[in-house]
Amino acid sequence: MRKNVVVIGGGIIGLATAWELTRRGERVTVLEKEDHWAAHQTGHNSNVVHAGLYYKPGSFKARMSVAGNRSIVDFARENGVGVEVCGKLVVATSDAELPALAVLAERAEANGVPAKLIGADEARDYEPEVACVSALRVESTGIIDFPGVCRALVRLLEEAGADLRLGTPALGIRSRNSKVEVATGTEVLRADALVNCAGLHSDRIARLAGLTPKARIVPFRGEYYELREDRRHLVRGLIYPVPDASLPFLGVHLTRMLDGSVHAGPNAVLALRREGYRWGDISPTDLAEVARFPGIWRLAKKYAYPIGLDEVRRSFSKKRFAHSLAKLVPAVQPEDIVRHGSGVRAQALLPDGSMVDDFLIETAPNQVHVLNAPSPAATSALEIAKHVADQV
Repeated sequence: MRKNVVVIGGGIIGLATAWELTRRGERVTVLEKEDHWAAHQTGHNSNVVHAGLYYKPGSFKARMSVAGNRSIVDFARENGVGVEVCGKLVVATSDAELPALAVLAERAEANGVPAKLIGADEARDYEPEVACVSALRVESTGIIDFPGVCRALVRLLEEAGADLRLGTPALGIRSRNSKVEVATGTEVLRADALVNCAGLHSDRIARLAGLTPKARIVPFRGEYYELREDRRHLVRGLIYPVPDASLPFLGVHLTRMLDGSVHAGPNAVLALRREGYRWGDISPTDLAEVARFPGIWRLAKKYAYPIGLDEVRRSFSKKRFAHSLAKLVPAVQPEDIVRHGSGVRAQALLPDGSMVDDFLIETAPNQVHVLNAPSPAATSALEIAKHVADQV
């Protein structure tokens, strides 16, 4: 029998899941509270197709990003969405970073990611302006138009007869007589199953549905600059630093986009509301919720000084931001970069202050909740969708 499934969230995970369920013959309704698709994380990220390089072998992230790297590129090519598999360099800028780079190369091999260690001269064949003592060349990394992927998914869903509803928030959820009822403010939808892909609000939707999720979403804003047009020649592709294994984020990097522009960033600062793209975006409700959560204070104790303070300083100082970029490409000066915007990462945090390292999906009767899907979730979207559809 065909199931009626309500999917909450119109980003790439929600739309990919809706498409996978539709392909399997289910009747799908997608609810998105905003007036357009891909309004938040999907529409504000770096558009990188990740290779699966960084993640613990055997984890959801490792398996799904390696498979997703192939499936999202194939989907884009089949549906006329812009994509380029250009590869990237992860560069060690000092001898002290060489052991970590070697570990990264080992992890790439364990995950089945095509990558090789190269010397400084060969690295400059790829990126003439880069500064490094060694680098890891990762061939399968690419650039894609993730909002374009969403537009393609919407088109396919519309052609298949899915019920797509913009401007329609889920305001109430309850289980009743083996069904799930979702109140939208104008009607109550009755479904055989509910899928929560609400991103920045996924934990709230889970609580609305009667769950007590083990993690809380804490929003982190990542701010971007871009190179001035006359300085774009400094970067040919993607240049990343060796990540610090003790830190939760990858560090600022340089990324040439499909249109030839070069984005720089992001940093990572606590957002002052769940959809807080600027320092002036403040929600007392969201801040109070974060402040009441013990996990944020334990995280702050570990990272606030000096790491968190440095990130805040870099947020307000173009000079500091440019200095971080110049470690990778010394020719980059403060006058070479201009503000470009920001995104907000929905990071799941546990009460002990640790960040959830892997994708987190919880289930209840007739319900599936995607509670942690930060990068590389967009890369992995079609694979996450298969897993969620299996759970449904």
